[in-house]
Amino acid sequence: MFTAKPKRRSTISLTVAAALLGGVVVMTAQASSHREAPAITKLPKVDNTDFYMFNSYEPGQEGYVSLIANYIPLQDSYGGPNYFSMDPEAAYEIHIDNNGDAREDVTFRFRFKNELINSGKGIRVPVGEGADQKDIAIPLKHAGPIAAGDDANLGFRESYTLDVTYGGRRNGRNRVRVTNEAENSKQFGKPYDNVGDKTFGGPNGYEAYARQFVHNFTMPGCEKPARVFVGQRQESFVVNLGETFDLVNYVPVAKGAIAGGIAQNPTNDDLDDKNITSIALDVPAECLTGSGNGVIGGWSSASLKQVRILRRSPSFKRPEINGGAFTQVSRLGSPLVNELVIGLKDKDRFNSSEPRRDGQFLDYVTHPSLPFLLDALFRDEVNTRLGANIANLAPTNIPRNDLVTAFLTGFPNLNQLATVTPSEMLRLNTAIPATPKGQQKSLGVIADDLAGFPNGRRPGDDVVDIALRVVMGGLCHPITLQGQQTDLGLCTPEQASVGNVPFTDGAPISAANFDSAFPYLKTPVPGSPN
Repeated sequence: MFTAKPKRRSTISLTVAAALLGGVVVMTAQASSHREAPAITKLPKVDNTDFYMFNSYEPGQEGYVSLIANYIPLQDSYGGPNYFSMDPEAAYEIHIDNNGDAREDVTFRFRFKNELINSGKGIRVPVGEGADQKDIAIPLKHAGPIAAGDDANLGFRESYTLDVTYGGRRNGRNRVRVTNEAENSKQFGKPYDNVGDKTFGGPNGYEAYARQFVHNFTMPGCEKPARVFVGQRQESFVVNLGETFDLVNYVPVAKGAIAGGIAQNPTNDDLDDKNITSIALDVPAECLTGSGNGVIGGWSSASLKQVRILRRSPSFKRPEINGGAFTQVSRLGSPLVNELVIGLKDKDRFNSSEPRRDGQFLDYVTHPSLPFLLDALFRDEVNTRLGANIANLAPTNIPRNDLVTAFLTGFPNLNQLATVTPSEMLRLNTAIPATPKGQQKSLGVIADDLAGFPNGRRPGDDVVDIALRVVMGGLCHPITLQGQQTDLGLCTPEQASVGNVPFTDGAPISAANFDSAFPYLKTPVPGSPN
């Protein structure tokens, strides 16, 4: 059915997969993981919003895997004067499982440092004359233009360290701090946010400045160099956000497929004026796959110390006291999981869980509630517009073993790891060549582009539309694979009455929305454009 077979795979029936199930399934439209759980709304600096993992399609980077984890949601570009630095008390991590046991085998950990220049005094200016003159700290983080190679007017500096851990992520004995090769330092610089075109001399000026912060490093035991970039980028997720959460205030079927259905229009994207902070890696695939079958699973997270005590007299350097063990507060593998799959009472629990413990969320995937909500909202309207008498819009194949395969075990011979442990994570077959940018299909595998979602996730994959179609039974109908109509045998068309309908939120996205080279995401929206 699929090309680029893994070296070996386990045999596990869908029934057993459902019984052992860990995790949840991708569903539909919310900003992929923006403000998705009650507790994380209080901690925006560690809110993990999107995770991408794909075979690099940058020319000359064949054999590399790109990993991108986004944090700090819904950034208004004009959000000064402090803008959107990372939390120096947090641990931001990207995890790779390369043998299928739903445990991390390689972890990239980022820790940040925020400081003011002049020994913590920041930029100071002389105020007054003669005996009355005093040097006074300015109230802003910068005091004049900033350009590539010249940041003398920047009073605030942000940097980070990058550790690579093999095995359990909390096992410091297997943790190695990598070196910034250009500077022969353990510190990596992060660019200041795009406060505006006057500061950076226009959009090209900001991008030239930001490109300085693409760094090379070498992983332990890995011969080829890797790359890292951390910095503000334009929001990469596209979604009809406001209308979706107003009881899906549109007919979620493409215009032409049904009278009154929503049309594809970029103006439907409610996030087009927002920014995000990205952690991006470009790593040789051979340094991630280990002794497995070439398929890897991945997810990202953020953790904080268990205790945070506010200081009665805070300073820039020490606003609080943090202590205790690191505790995970945010997590993201496949997109759209915690928003509309996990019940409200368990959203914070999901954020603190790890893939190997996902069995506790069994019912949310085998008996998903979203299709039944869409059925209640739209069945009568769809029947009226079609002149039909459809009894159920929601698929009737309960438990949903088609969703188990798509998002919890992977497809045999496509993206199934050497050992099958049902769990919520992205899965990528590193042996399947990347599709060049100009040839990518935004609907990924269901559009016969095997290098797309759910075989990993590229920035241009329209995961909202893919998820809508799959959750409404798209895999119960034959799909085109390698140019042939293929019945996956997971369920039947009779069990998914609208499974071949083009569901959509009307907010289009494609590879054309992104750059052709690392770190792929576009220059952030300036706070003050010319």
